[in-house]
Amino acid sequence: MKLPIIKHLTTFIEENDEDYVLEAIETLESLTEVSSLKDEELDVIGELISNMYGAIEVNKLVREEGLDKKEALNTFMKRVLGSIDK
Repeated sequence: MKLPIIKHLTTFIEENDEDYVLEAIETLESLTEVSSLKDEELDVIGELISNMYGAIEVNKLVREEGLDKKEALNTFMKRVLGSIDK
């Protein structure tokens, strides 16, 4: 996951709508079923999907818990890093 991408996508969600990102995720997930994709291509698609889900989670922290965007990004990344350490 890349924080600058998640931050950018969070701004996109604020300016547009979360549904655009959810539909993009569905499209990318569908692409992973193409049998001719190389491992490297699947890795890139997976990274994009992860960043999009991350942006949705950050947006949720802002919307439902009232955190500002910076605090929500930090909270999310701490949670991600904490789960990696376990």
